[in-house]
Amino acid sequence: MIVTPFAQVLASLRTVRSNFAVITDQQDRTVSKTRSSGSNPPSMCKTSLAEEPHQQLSIETLDELDWCLEQLETLKTRHSVSEMASNKFKRMLNRELTQLSETSRSGNQVSEFISSTFLEKQHDMDIMSPPTKEKDKKKRPMSQISGVKKATHSPSLAPSTIPRFGVNASQEGLLAKELEDINRWGIDIFKVSEYSGNRPLTVTMYTIFQERDLLKSFKIPADTFITFMMTLEDHYHADVAYHNNIHAADVVQSTHVLLSTPALEAVFTDLEILAALFSSAIHDVDHPGVSNQFLINTNSELALMYNDSSVLENHHLAVGFKLLQEDNCDIFQNLGKKQRQSLRKIVIDMVLATDMSKHMNLLADLKTMVETKKVTSLGVLLLDNYSDRIQVLQNMVHCADLSNPTKPLELYRQWTDRIMVEFFTQGDRERDKGMEISPMCDKQNASIEKNQVGFIDYIVHPLWETWADLVHPDAQEILDTLEDNREWYQSMIPHSPSPHPEDQQDAAHAGESSALSGGSISADKFQFELTLEEEGESDTESPPEEEEDSSGSRGPELSRTDSGSGFDAVSATNLLLTKKLSTDSGRTFSLDSDKDMAEDRETDQEGISGVPRFRLGT
Repeated sequence: MIVTPFAQVLASLRTVRSNFAVITDQQDRTVSKTRSSGSNPPSMCKTSLAEEPHQQLSIETLDELDWCLEQLETLKTRHSVSEMASNKFKRMLNRELTQLSETSRSGNQVSEFISSTFLEKQHDMDIMSPPTKEKDKKKRPMSQISGVKKATHSPSLAPSTIPRFGVNASQEGLLAKELEDINRWGIDIFKVSEYSGNRPLTVTMYTIFQERDLLKSFKIPADTFITFMMTLEDHYHADVAYHNNIHAADVVQSTHVLLSTPALEAVFTDLEILAALFSSAIHDVDHPGVSNQFLINTNSELALMYNDSSVLENHHLAVGFKLLQEDNCDIFQNLGKKQRQSLRKIVIDMVLATDMSKHMNLLADLKTMVETKKVTSLGVLLLDNYSDRIQVLQNMVHCADLSNPTKPLELYRQWTDRIMVEFFTQGDRERDKGMEISPMCDKQNASIEKNQVGFIDYIVHPLWETWADLVHPDAQEILDTLEDNREWYQSMIPHSPSPHPEDQQDAAHAGESSALSGGSISADKFQFELTLEEEGESDTESPPEEEEDSSGSRGPELSRTDSGSGFDAVSATNLLLTKKLSTDSGRTFSLDSDKDMAEDRETDQEGISGVPRFRLGT
């Protein structure tokens, strides 16, 4: 007796196929053999002209059923549907990055950066020896959360003395004018920081919580809220160029706007909204300005504590929740036990989703959910279980975290300057330690504009395109801004740079000689070590055509069921460009599954065994 759902579906489809063959008098027809060799189904192009239309239709239908059965029978059943989609997207992205990396030295840098940051890979690495312990270094138990420090301000504030925006702002009038746009996409968070006395996170959260009436709904004392927010903000590092309190405030405000999109109106509960905003506020607290991989490679205490898994994201969560235990900081003190447990689970799931190496999994999950619900629910997306609801919330905060390229150009450029300063600072530390310099962290040969174009094409645009499909047409203006910004950075790529001597040598051997990546000299080109889970794939497939979905069809509807900041970025970073972008200016990586379906039917049957690896050079 068959009891597992997958096997039951497979058995039912076999019965449907058999019954249909009998009804249409096609029971003697066997599975098309031409398809196993990788060609298109014969019914699509080889039907005899003498056959009646209904006979032709029955043959085509049988071929489609046979193809579906063949796909189901060859699945690795321990893998989920979302894993299948994730592996497909990774395969598509790898093909694109392989092409990009072969165009030039700078193209290889961009490919290496995207692959190392946004794809989970297993690869060999050199782990540095633990640093010599200094005698005066204070020992502490591993279980103690690092980074938590004593508050530098009064732990208690009298409710009657709380200013209009939660902090004493010398330019309150100008701050008020900026915060009038708290519900608008693209608020100038740098001015908010300047006018609030470098308290953008506190004033943004306080304004949003008042706007949404969350202080009253969850009985959060205003003085406790301000005390916690100022304590949290103090734990963001002022000397970190990008991952600081301004970025946290920007993500909070972006999440607030995304929660308010008309397509999501009345979808999420107040507790889920509270959790989403809290997650955004703490998602980078105590960020040291270096990547997870840097912490792993340097054998840091955080990497040891969290077993090299989402090191910073786990740390941000630990610090965020630990700060609730400080004096007059427990903003959730009046939540019930179940509410508090539910909120903690949501927050953990959301903050862990900000690990950029999880990007393709998040994108695949969202794309799979949207397309599946479209097919099975008549275009209505019912978020009636925790799995679906948290999936949308995770992607929401991920979109907010990757929203810089969707903001007005003048803001986007400031964010780009800041992240490059942070990258270059990490690169300098790696150089001083004798380590291999991470992708895009070598200030001597970084291709800033080209990196932003690749970042948009392969990461940001596919994510926002899928989000826009979910909330269609609410995010169209955001997509338009993203595409305009992409064109601006494309136009800023130097067309006639003055190459270094080794660059000239590279150009002479373009397509043959090895590319240099991350500033380290090597005889090998960058190798993609991503191992695909699916067997039977060809590593010589032609890359899919890439076009943006021009369909004007509306995405699925959603319904709810009850259940000037003081930092002056280094402008010289814009001069560190080495090569011209050689890819098409209008090229954008697309995840249009309708378009790829016929292609997949061919490539999935090519029968090349083994697990492919994408390697550039030998």
